[in-house]
Amino acid sequence: MKRRMFLSGVLGAATASLFARASLAGESGDGMSGMPGMADMTHAPAPAPLAPLAAVDALAAGAPLANLRTLANESREAGVFRATLIAQPAAHALLADTPPTTFWQYDSGAANNDGPMIGPLIDVREGDRVEIRFVNRLAQPTTIHWHGLPVPPDQDGNPANPIAPGAMHVYRFTLPKGSAGTYWYHPHPHMQTAEQVFRGLAGPIVVRSADDPLADWPERHLFVSDLKLAADGTIAANSMMDWMNGREGQFVLVNGAREPRIGIVRDERWRVWNGCNARYLLLAFDDGRAFAQVGTDGGLLGAPREGLTSLLLAPGERVELIVRAGQGASSARLLAAQYDRRKMAMTHGSLPPTPMATLAQVAFAPQAAFAGKALPAQLRPIAPLVPSNVKKSVVFGEAMDMHAMHQPGASQRRMPQGMHFMINGESYDPARITLTSRRNEVEQWTIANQTDMDHPFHLHGTQFQVLARESGGNRIDETVLAWRDTVNVKPGESVHLATVQHEAGDRMFHCHILEHEDLGMMGTLRVT
Repeated sequence: MKRRMFLSGVLGAATASLFARASLAGESGDGMSGMPGMADMTHAPAPAPLAPLAAVDALAAGAPLANLRTLANESREAGVFRATLIAQPAAHALLADTPPTTFWQYDSGAANNDGPMIGPLIDVREGDRVEIRFVNRLAQPTTIHWHGLPVPPDQDGNPANPIAPGAMHVYRFTLPKGSAGTYWYHPHPHMQTAEQVFRGLAGPIVVRSADDPLADWPERHLFVSDLKLAADGTIAANSMMDWMNGREGQFVLVNGAREPRIGIVRDERWRVWNGCNARYLLLAFDDGRAFAQVGTDGGLLGAPREGLTSLLLAPGERVELIVRAGQGASSARLLAAQYDRRKMAMTHGSLPPTPMATLAQVAFAPQAAFAGKALPAQLRPIAPLVPSNVKKSVVFGEAMDMHAMHQPGASQRRMPQGMHFMINGESYDPARITLTSRRNEVEQWTIANQTDMDHPFHLHGTQFQVLARESGGNRIDETVLAWRDTVNVKPGESVHLATVQHEAGDRMFHCHILEHEDLGMMGTLRVT
């Protein structure tokens, strides 16, 4: 029984099926009234229904794509980026006839922080010495994790280094040569990461190099998140199904807005972030037009990948694309096309795939003055990592205690009862070292997914190279040499990768479905 281990068989399939339907009804705002026999079968009253959600068209759509705010550099010293970030509540008027929605947001503390609820873009260069003064004005402890950046372990915002409410901390690190790429920042306190991100704490990072062959291409930033809003304008709490599968809001946002309009007059370089808790983004245009991929999490590819019509971004991943203006006026929708990540049901089997979502409306109006140009045949050299004989194994697993999950009020608890998401058979324990490595030693890691749903693997402190994928006894070598820090692992699949850590200390690795991370699908790597 691969989907999950059943730790308790007290309840039969009929009860589980009823609970599954009730959970799904609760997400759409319907209670469990009219379900005869439920109280008798559980010997307890049914939990209170969740608050109804806002209608899927309640959020305004179609405004021009907003530019991301940029974090101001307070330093006048060459090669030093010094700035302030404050995590604090921020109100945004979203729905008619409701009070403003309160987000948790990264701000600079400047007098004018109007604009998207996405945290400000941190735009820096290789070689910069970075100092970020961080102030926590939330009622919870938090951290800032610099997702994908090669920063020292004690500066990476790990769960072991929380910043208390009202406290301040200065993060310091230097960006080495070769680190140019597309990154992001978000909190990482254990058992609170998912909530802090879905309430708005996330922001983009771009690290630039002095020899970028695409530096003169127009650049556009698309930070994708999603939002689950109750009908009263509040950000809805997680349901049992959100915890089980990872949260997907009914609104998919780009730079904080629903279905923004984008106008293109010349070929552009797009940086796209998947900042969602759990939503997968199968990027495509609805008319099937092709685009090129030029970069991954850790920067440019060795050579462009032309002629793509779709590309999957798991939660936490980033990509760089070239989108062509074309030969004449046209329009298309940028989609998150339907992708089946085999979300769990409360019984055996899976839920239907998440429906397709429109990310943006794109108008193409090429101008003769900006005639399209060819991409360079080579973008940058990438040396392959050659692993030593040291091998590591990471196994994703799940165990569901159905008895605990059916207890009265189980789905209304802050952390749900009965769900166990594990690595190598154990849920995360801050006191446990899961794996150990030595500095500067290239290792081969195998990430095996022994569950029936997709899980994205993320490793802190370094980039890695995917070597091969294996499923059903068939091994397929990776054909694209690229730097990544997040990779999707399908059900029953093993992903082989090469990686190396350059600094001693403790690093996290985990599933980047944030609810799964909070529920234990995380481990600690000690580098000596």
